[in-house]
Amino acid sequence: MRTWQVGDVMTKDVATVGEETPYRQIVDVLIRRNISAVPVVDSFDRVLGVVSEADLLHKVERAGHPDQRRVFEGRRRRTAREKAGALVARDLMTAPAVTTTARAALPAAARLMDREVVKRLPVLDELGRLVGIVTRGDLLRVHLRTDAEIREDVVQQVLRRVLAVRDGLVTVQVRDGEVTLDGRLDRRSAVDLAGRLAGQVAGVVQVHNGVGYDVDDTSLMELDPVHATPVA
Repeated sequence: MRTWQVGDVMTKDVATVGEETPYRQIVDVLIRRNISAVPVVDSFDRVLGVVSEADLLHKVERAGHPDQRRVFEGRRRRTAREKAGALVARDLMTAPAVTTTARAALPAAARLMDREVVKRLPVLDELGRLVGIVTRGDLLRVHLRTDAEIREDVVQQVLRRVLAVRDGLVTVQVRDGEVTLDGRLDRRSAVDLAGRLAGQVAGVVQVHNGVGYDVDDTSLMELDPVHATPVA
């Protein structure tokens, strides 16, 4: 069963700047492209860092108010002071950049953004070259799929292809991304698997699994195989 990956939602036409790109030109790029950050790349399109609006705003915040260096200065204050005086991308960027790959699953990319507290991820190929960028908004695009598209995937990919369930045994209804399964199967393990796989379909918000079963084979699967009594 195919799940959506970063490559399905990323922006491929990525604006970039070089290490020596001046402050004013970086601002122009962000405003012209209506973006909030831009990767800094070398001549081989390898990502060196990212310059964001937050990096650029240090200069605005301290305009007309020189910030004197203190004897005991925290890392955050020192970084802000240095970036306020920076003139080119090399000194403005946050490095190293937090990156991902086109084959990464959307949940993995979302967890990485949350853990690293970033709003976007440059996407790299196998050689470490920039091929795209994915933002928080891009990850949410998976939930723009229609209920009909989601239902088609649950029926075709989960029930028919993976579980080989005959038509008519399980009904699938989707409303606002919430999937409801009803019907009856022979084994509880198949029912549980249907629910788990349906939840992995792109765009699914929640699964209500109301499918019944004839045999609870999960208890048999938990038995010690050495001491289990064979079932005739």
